[in-house]
Amino acid sequence: AHTALGLALLKPFAWRLRLGENLLGSVFMVVVPTKLVALPAIMDLDALDTVRDGLIAAIERGPVKISGAAVERVSTNALLMLISAAETARRNDYAFSVADISAPMGAAIDRLGFGESFAGMMKG
Repeated sequence: AHTALGLALLKPFAWRLRLGENLLGSVFMVVVPTKLVALPAIMDLDALDTVRDGLIAAIERGPVKISGAAVERVSTNALLMLISAAETARRNDYAFSVADISAPMGAAIDRLGFGESFAGMMKG
């Protein structure tokens, strides 16, 4: 299931105003769908470039949800990349979440002491 993020933007259309009218602006609703990024089974140095490129493209478009369900092995650098991606999304005011993490991914997060960094982005 995809969630949506709504942004209300005010844009006055002064050229449509008639003399004496008082129109402050029109409200439009822009819905940006959440992009789902599924992580591969092996998140090692060989996979980082591909995953990074996918994350960059997703974050540029809006909110992102990461699925870690298939992850069997994950490197420290891959987890650091996810933390960095979450910060980039936050700076752009987009939601970023990691959901359905596998047991190996959860164990790596705990073993490496990244639990606090992932706590704010973990869903499900």
